[in-house]
This record gives sequence, structure tokens and C-alpha cells, in this order.
Amino acid sequence: MTVQSKAGDDRDDQRVANDQAVRVWAVMRDLTARYPSTAELRAALDVGRGSGRVKAVLRLAAGPLSLSELADAVSVDAPYATLIVDSLEERGLVERRPDPADRRRKLVALTEHGKAATERVIAIEHEPPPGFAVLTAAELDVLGQLLNRVAASS
Repeated sequence: MTVQSKAGDDRDDQRVANDQAVRVWAVMRDLTARYPSTAELRAALDVGRGSGRVKAVLRLAAGPLSLSELADAVSVDAPYATLIVDSLEERGLVERRPDPADRRRKLVALTEHGKAATERVIAIEHEPPPGFAVLTAAELDVLGQLLNRVAASS
């Protein structure tokens, strides 16, 4: 085998590995995009249509935010954030309260009902897709090790 032939083989091997990585990544993205379903999360929160409401409630689980902070956190403009908060407030999931640091400003915070709903959503998000049940414990170990290697090098 010549040096030129070896270099060509290496490029072919790299191209094949890259094509495989693209296919595996597509499957992983599809799986994570489909599970849990947005509809399932919205149903757990009883928020109707619109993923902004789910994102807002989950973001508020970390603590109260001003309306502008919430808008930034869920990547929407302030008027749309107001609509989201109005909808969540109507459902009893959030409340507006004065900011202790600046009484002119309002903070949006989860209510007790909102906290309970958020816990249900987090539990749903942490539940693995049903397809994991077809894997053996050894296969799950290998999958976990491989994903940890990918994550560590990214």
C-alpha cells in the first residue's frame, strides 16, 4: 500500500464515521424532540396551546422574575410575555407581586398550584422514553458510557 493510498483510506474512513455520526445525531435529536411531547407537558400544566407557557412555568421554578427577565428567559418580546403571564395567572399557576427591592416593579412567581404542576412536568421530563425498556442493563450501561464520552468531549 502506498502512502497516498493510505491517506485516501483514512479520508474515506473519516467520511464514513462522519456520515454515521450525522445519522446517529439525527435519531437522537428526533427522539428528544418527540419525547416528552409538548402536548403532554401542556396537558400536565393545563395551559392550552403555546410552548411559551410551558417554558415560562419551568423557568419560574427557579424563582420569581420580572416580566422583562421572563421575556428574555423564554425568548419572547415583552408584550407576548405579558400575554403568557396573563394566561398563566388566569389558570392560577402564577401571580404578580411587588418586587421587594423596587416596589414600582412587579415580579412573576409560581403559586402553590403552579409549583405542583411544575413538579409534575419535571417528573414527566425525567421519565425515559418507553423505548429504553427494550434495552438490557448492560446495553444501558454502554449507552450511558458512550453518551458521557460524547458530552465530555463537546
